[in-house]
Amino acid sequence: MRVGVVVPTFNAGQDWAQWLSCIGKQTYPIAKKVVVDSSSTDSTVLLASQSGFEVEIIDKEDFNHGGTRQYALSFISSVDIVIFMTQDAILSTPSSILAILRPFSNENVGAVCGRQLPRKGATPFAAHARFYNYPENDYLKGIEDAKHFGLKTAFLSNSFAAYRVTALDEVGGFPNDVIMAEDMYVAARMLSKGWKIAYAGGATCYHSHNYSLIKEFQRYFDIGVFHARERWINQMLGGVGGEGLDYVVSELKYLGLKHIHLWPKSILSNFIKLLGYKTGMIEEFIPVGLKRKLSMHKGYWG
Repeated sequence: MRVGVVVPTFNAGQDWAQWLSCIGKQTYPIAKKVVVDSSSTDSTVLLASQSGFEVEIIDKEDFNHGGTRQYALSFISSVDIVIFMTQDAILSTPSSILAILRPFSNENVGAVCGRQLPRKGATPFAAHARFYNYPENDYLKGIEDAKHFGLKTAFLSNSFAAYRVTALDEVGGFPNDVIMAEDMYVAARMLSKGWKIAYAGGATCYHSHNYSLIKEFQRYFDIGVFHARERWINQMLGGVGGEGLDYVVSELKYLGLKHIHLWPKSILSNFIKLLGYKTGMIEEFIPVGLKRKLSMHKGYWG
């Protein structure tokens, strides 16, 4: 299979050289490498060009989670699989690309999600999020699994995910204007067309965030906005069910007695996430100026 790698960038910072080095060490040959840069002011573009990436520059104000990725596809030709990554997801082994491609041996697989490991310095909360959402074992899900997994049937991450180009084309590619979760949008469209979504536990990268309580609220506000505007996904797959409570219990167990002093923060953090999500779900009643303040992706609101 011919493979392309695409990464949107903006001032990628001190980890960018390591990101590029890890891509360069992959055992599977990458036929096409593209960076879509939002007018960085640091060395992001220079380092990418020196590493063999084709660089396309857009205005910072024009970036959109879905639209920018769809734009990038116009520079990826004659590939069978396109892998989308983020600039802060660093491949952990030279075989990570090979591992994320293996599930495509099943011709019914439309997309594959890689596994994220906590970065060095990750807080217990950030580490647990990776432990909970990114297990070691592989799995395969189809639309028929929605009755059991609900929204998680369409679980995918834009930090490290691979797409079969024919499947991506069949569902119309990425949405032009979403606040985030363009990965889930595409996965849900693929599921509706009969494609399978796979998870490759052996395809690993380092990626985690130590979010503050304010950032957690903002992130989940944006998730709520996405679900409010794309209600068809919930209608097709169902909701999250008891997922929220399961997560809280799992996090408290993960923290254990060793970190019992963090239990109150865990409970507060998860309450704030719920509050952010519920607020995002009613965003149509909130003035744009206030939504900009409540949102993590402030540029989305113009």
